[in-house]
Amino acid sequence: MKQLLRVVAVQVFAATLVLTAVSGPARAETTDTDAAIALEWQTAWDTHKFYDTTPPAPGSGRSRATRSISIDIDAPAKRVFTAYSNINNHIGKNPFLKRVVTHKDWCRGDTRYINLTAIEEIPYEGTVVVSKTHAQQRLHEDDLYYETDTWSLPDVVTHQKIVFTRLNGGKTRVTELLTFDADATLIDFVATNGVASHQQTQAALKQAIES
Repeated sequence: MKQLLRVVAVQVFAATLVLTAVSGPARAETTDTDAAIALEWQTAWDTHKFYDTTPPAPGSGRSRATRSISIDIDAPAKRVFTAYSNINNHIGKNPFLKRVVTHKDWCRGDTRYINLTAIEEIPYEGTVVVSKTHAQQRLHEDDLYYETDTWSLPDVVTHQKIVFTRLNGGKTRVTELLTFDADATLIDFVATNGVASHQQTQAALKQAIES
C-alpha cells in the first residue's frame, strides 16, 4: 500500500512537472548530454542559490517544512556511511532513480564535495517525465555525517543532514534531518512525498547493506 501511494503521489508531482517544463529542465526525453546537464546544474546553483539555508521570507509565497527520520542498520558505522553516502547506491532503491551524473568531485580540508545531478524517470499518462535534481554533497567521513543541498522543479529546495551514530553490537543509527522549501501551496505535498521517498530508500539501503 505504501508503495502504491508513493507511485500515485509521484505521478501527481509529475503532472506538476509537465506544467512547468516549458520553463525548466524536466521533460519527456532522456537525450541530454552530461555536459548539458552540467550547464543546467550551474544555472540552478547561480539562479536559485540552493546552498542558501536562509528560511523563506514572509510574504514570499514560499514555506519551509522540517522533518526527521531514522533507521537502525546492523552494520558498522564506517561501512554504513560509505554505502549510504554514495548516491549511485541509491539507484534501484528509489524506483524512479535511473542515473547520477557527477559534475565535480574534490576535497577541501577534511571535507569531500560532490556536485551531481540525480535523474528520475517518472511514468505519466503514457509517457515518461524526466526529473532532474541538482545537488551538492559535502561528506564529513571522520565525523560520520554528510550534508546535501538540492534544487528541482517546481522550484523545490532541500537541505539535508544525514548523521551516522554508533550503537551497541556494531549497529548504526542513520538519522536524516530534512528541510524542504517550496511554494506555500505545495509545501505539505512536497514534505510528505519527500519523507515517504526517503523512508523507502532507507529501508532498501538497510536491506542491501545487511545482506
